[in-house]
Amino acid sequence: MIPTPVGPFEFFNAARLWAMLALPLLIALYIVALHLSRRSGIRYTNTGVLRAVLPKQSQWRRHLAVAMALCSLVMICGAWARPVGVERQPRERATIVVVLDASLSMQATDVAPTRFAAEKAAAAEFIRGLPTKYNVAIVELSGSPALLCPPTTDRNTALAALDAMELSEGTAIGEALYVASNAIGQAPLGENEDTPAPGMIVLLSDGSNTVGRDPVSAAAAAAASGYRIHTIAFGTENGYVDLDGRRENVAPDHQVLREIATASNGRALDAASAGELSDAYADLGSDVGYEEIKTEVTARWAMYALAFAIVAALGAVSMAARWP
Repeated sequence: MIPTPVGPFEFFNAARLWAMLALPLLIALYIVALHLSRRSGIRYTNTGVLRAVLPKQSQWRRHLAVAMALCSLVMICGAWARPVGVERQPRERATIVVVLDASLSMQATDVAPTRFAAEKAAAAEFIRGLPTKYNVAIVELSGSPALLCPPTTDRNTALAALDAMELSEGTAIGEALYVASNAIGQAPLGENEDTPAPGMIVLLSDGSNTVGRDPVSAAAAAAASGYRIHTIAFGTENGYVDLDGRRENVAPDHQVLREIATASNGRALDAASAGELSDAYADLGSDVGYEEIKTEVTARWAMYALAFAIVAALGAVSMAARWP
């Protein structure tokens, strides 16, 4: 059943909200009752005797009790209309493509022992921690990106491909993202399944795009296919490598990786050490393992209605009781 949006909320039976039209009538009746009570109070001129007979009532408590009762009715009407909420539920299946930078800048030693060794170790730990039913693919990010391991549930195959990665020239981030998106489409269907598993890409890189197509456009294309890209900018600002007798700074390009994540509704994380990289993967693990599902939250609204009703009842009791 498709929910109907009503303002900031959604309901499965929004037509039932017409019951709330009774609320203005109840408010009008309350105002009339207050007016009549003031008129009847004028008949009693001996206020000293009246104070001795009747307890002094607090106007704010009366108004609060009525307001809470009306709020309770609003929540009851909302619950009757079957409100919709978003809950995080564990994914039963998914395809995760891990894109790892294998460009020459990854030989920098600002992360011990090298960026390349640290990224492979952290990626292996991340892959081992994924649910067993998840498909995992490995893409090498270099000047000529390649799919080293197609989507598979065999962790040993994925880890072997990861271990076999070697450094090469160039950083074609955009091309690597296209390879990763195509890899998701290659994921095999599980038993008794007729639709592909949801896909997600985790991109780790330390440099700017040097060749190939625009990475932000590639990220937008992935988003159009329903794939999010989470990025990790790896390395420190002082990282360097010696290439052809020259020392070159290889600070990570935080901006382009954030733009990639933003274009695909993903998250952009930074990691300046092996420990931070492991933390970043653990943080992403909490995302890739769950999905947001629209579900009925009638019980939650009923709980709110009960809370308002209890406050209203306490207010009414406090006005009716004569405390010593």
